[in-house]
Amino acid sequence: MKAGAGKAREFPWDQVMALGFGLLRLSPDAFWAMTPREFERAMSMYTRRAEEAPRREDLAALMRSFPDTPENKERAWLRT
Repeated sequence: MKAGAGKAREFPWDQVMALGFGLLRLSPDAFWAMTPREFERAMSMYTRRAEEAPRREDLAALMRSFPDTPENKERAWLRT
């Protein structure tokens, strides 16, 4: 009996180790002592969480605060 349908994938050790040692700058001892949940939480500051779409009222308030005017469009173009 298989735990899941389909072919099992290998764990991406190279990527996880690169993130742990490179991005998080963990020592080998700290990296190997972490649980998967601890590693996920440490990485969560670098990953985006899916958020709800803005509410209609919030979008309307933003549009009132930052209207599309010729001056605003020109300034936005200069910032890019």
